[in-house]
Amino acid sequence: MREPGAGEIRDEVLPGPGPGEVLVRTLHTGVSRGTETLVFRGGVPEDQRDRMRAPFQDGDLPGPVKYGYLNVGVVERGPEALVGRTVFCLHPHQTAYVVPVDAVVAVPDGVPARRAVLAGTVETAVNALWDLGPLVGDRVTVVGAGMVGCCVARLLARIPGTEVTLVDVDPARAAVAEQLGVAFESPEDATAQRDAVVHTSATASGLQLALDLLAPEGTVLDLSWYGDRRVDLALGGAFHSGRLTLRSSQVGAVAPARRSSRTHADRLALALRLLRDPAFDVLLTGQSPFADLPDVMARLEAGALPALCHTIAYPGTEVAGCTP
Repeated sequence: MREPGAGEIRDEVLPGPGPGEVLVRTLHTGVSRGTETLVFRGGVPEDQRDRMRAPFQDGDLPGPVKYGYLNVGVVERGPEALVGRTVFCLHPHQTAYVVPVDAVVAVPDGVPARRAVLAGTVETAVNALWDLGPLVGDRVTVVGAGMVGCCVARLLARIPGTEVTLVDVDPARAAVAEQLGVAFESPEDATAQRDAVVHTSATASGLQLALDLLAPEGTVLDLSWYGDRRVDLALGGAFHSGRLTLRSSQVGAVAPARRSSRTHADRLALALRLLRDPAFDVLLTGQSPFADLPDVMARLEAGALPALCHTIAYPGTEVAGCTP
């Protein structure tokens, strides 16, 4: 991104990989629509710019900056055991790059390369469930059927006896919910008395709805990142009398419930294994060639390109069903 609202592709000279490094040729990247469009419009508050740095980011917010973190490629040079392997890396959008060996994680057999771009999002969902601690048979609603919300809903649905509902303002997301194996409701018809609600819509109205749907002593887990937008809530109703809880979750640190027994690498490896589930393919809603990335970012930020996860295909990679 050259400056907020304007992107461009630049050439970069890569060094050869040294000892303990790999050269990766990118196959696919995914656009994390919530965070990356917020970065693209320059909406990260000044006091959060250091915290919002992506791994291997080049430059500083608000720009010029090289950003992104959902990258899948093939190792072309490095340790013999990795050469030719498909790997995931938290690296910005770039045709090729050199990183330390421990920055890449091999994509397991049974996970297509394009689906593997979701690893960072599924990792966020894993961390959220570790923060939330849902129980067998819980009634849980997810407000916001974006990338993160859909991944959370799918993982929740795999807990025996759990009743999971996905809520969104877009009725078209009902078809997505069906493929994820969960119920769908509009905000106006959302069922209340929920044991827990996970909020991912990044809107004040969505967060208020999440609180309103709770049963007494229930918990809202908020995964949204609001950037520089102010959030106002009405807390004069059942918030105190119902002893409701509002908690945040953020993927930058392993959830306290697992921090002593899991590393970031363990969590990412788990996310990649979970992506053997073909239901996640419903989240891959569009694809464009790398040359179109600046235009894709502008259209996503403007809302002109509807998408859950829009992926970018790189030179030498077949681009099927591209979005014009």
